Amino acid sequence: MTSRPLHAVLLPPATGGGRLMETLAAALDGSGPAILPLDPSLPRARLDELIEAFSPASIETHHDIQQGPGHGRAARASLDHAPGVAEDVAVVLATSGSTGLPKGAELTAAALTASATASLARLGAGAGERWLCCLPVHHISGLGILVRSLLAGSVPVIAGRADADVVVRAADRGCGYISLVPTQLRRLMDAGAPLAGFGGILLGGAAIPPGLLEEASEAGVRVITTYGMTETCGGCVYDGQPLDGVRIATGADGRIAISGPVLFSRYRLAPRLTRAVLRHGWFKTSDIGEMEGARLVVRGRADDVINSGGEKVVAGEVEHVLRSLAALRDAVVVGTPDQDWGERVTAVVVAADGSEPPTLEDIRAWIRERLPRYAAPQAVVIVAELPLLASGKPDRQLIRDIAIQQAGELSGYE
Repeated sequence: MTSRPLHAVLLPPATGGGRLMETLAAALDGSGPAILPLDPSLPRARLDELIEAFSPASIETHHDIQQGPGHGRAARASLDHAPGVAEDVAVVLATSGSTGLPKGAELTAAALTASATASLARLGAGAGERWLCCLPVHHISGLGILVRSLLAGSVPVIAGRADADVVVRAADRGCGYISLVPTQLRRLMDAGAPLAGFGGILLGGAAIPPGLLEEASEAGVRVITTYGMTETCGGCVYDGQPLDGVRIATGADGRIAISGPVLFSRYRLAPRLTRAVLRHGWFKTSDIGEMEGARLVVRGRADDVINSGGEKVVAGEVEHVLRSLAALRDAVVVGTPDQDWGERVTAVVVAADGSEPPTLEDIRAWIRERLPRYAAPQAVVIVAELPLLASGKPDRQLIRDIAIQQAGELSGYE
């Protein structure tokens, strides 16, 4: 049955957080419609595309609630013919992506509650504990904080950014927990933000630079690394250990599969995409990894494997090694077209010192000492900053586009 209406919510977090909490609470307890949180700062054309793709029955903005026509030509058609969702679905969230339209993961109230309950239990967070939310609430990373807050019976502090002043004010208001991406933690550590007083910091969403966890630990900061995605209601593996009820397996191809009460039900209006990844209670992810005993080690994304001259290079492994090079502040590795090699291993990097960036040979030598020779980048592009998605993850498609645009200037393979 798909009789429950879907209500799109486009509210700015700083001023609309309270209302979003109301709609989320009603979606979870069944007294209101399922909700589709969207980023109100997106361009109008992009919002119209998302509304057409996900077909909400109504749209709530900071100004009004629209039933039927009212938000662009595509949106009007969607609202007029909006199919509902299953009765147990509480939230539809757009999966993060850098190109095309994201998929809409349907999350049940039971799955969201199971995720939040297991998370609070693993953290040892008691009733009334407050959270600082400085991640987008239209992504699972931010929305998960709101669900945990509802279960804990507390009111989160919702901020549009994560800086030292925000952290200080949040601590003064009794916040004991935060969820961050590595870039945010790095900047807060550099700014001397008082993080040691928090009961825990969930850290995920992107690769963690070498040394950051050790530095945080030495400063008395409790960091819990997380692994998960929208389809698993956010982080379902903490410090390599699955949350209660979650099971992890890896196939012959190294792809990570996840089972348990935190899984999504389906992709909104996309049965073929759903069948491709969700079978017999297992979700087959796009990540590759392995189990070391009871601990999951994630190597990278299957779709980020670069085939160069017949050798398969895991971009995530090369990135991890590059981030340990003192001359670099950050790095992303992508495959770019190459007439001879099929794909060229290309490092897009941010230099620690812009006046003296490392050379291609410096980078290749660093990799050769630590990984197979074929993993060494065949080209390097130096940028001032890496473009990020709203979720805090590197925008890999845009980064690859930048690398391809500069292909004529790239140094060739030795």
